[in-house]
Amino acid sequence: MRTVCLDLSVAVWRKSSRSQDNASCVEIAEQYPGVVPIRDSKAPARNLIVVRRAAWAMFVATVSATKGDLSA
Repeated sequence: MRTVCLDLSVAVWRKSSRSQDNASCVEIAEQYPGVVPIRDSKAPARNLIVVRRAAWAMFVATVSATKGDLSA
C-alpha cells in the first residue's frame, strides 16, 4: 500500500446537486488526481476517507444504474 499526502486545506468540497440544505450530506473533493476524498458535512473534521477514483466512479455508476435502490 502506498501512502499519499493530500493537502486538504485547499480542497474544494462539493455536495450532490440532489442534496438539500439540511447539512446531512456527503461531500467530495474532486481536484486530486487518482483519488477522491469523502467527508460527512455534519462533521467535516472527522471520519474522512479517501478512495481511488476508479472505485468512486464504480460506486456512482452503480447508484445511478439502480436509481439509488441498492437493496437488490
